[in-house]
Amino acid sequence: QTKAEEETPRDDQGAAVRLPASSCPPASSNCVVARGRVIYVEAVDPDGDGDAHFVTVSEQGVTLPGITIFDVRADLRPDPLPGVGDLVGGAGPVYRGHAGQKQIQVDEFHVAR
Repeated sequence: QTKAEEETPRDDQGAAVRLPASSCPPASSNCVVARGRVIYVEAVDPDGDGDAHFVTVSEQGVTLPGITIFDVRADLRPDPLPGVGDLVGGAGPVYRGHAGQKQIQVDEFHVAR
């Protein structure tokens, strides 16, 4: 296997899955693009605004080394929601969450299908 073949995400049957590319607007100074495997889903946010949070293992390490949190507002929530083990990606500005953690408040969000 080549390195590219090893890194290609696959579904349960071994078929390749595709994660659409994300991008930041050229003039954006606080925008980050990241991708990662979901390790935790907060489907119901305590503040009741309808967003969802996805904690991922991610090379970009926005939140902590090796960890990126995606904050996905209600109008961008995928249906069905991705679960643990799914590959997700997105882009948006980095802001502090309610606990002080850095997270991407996505302007675009994708799930490998």
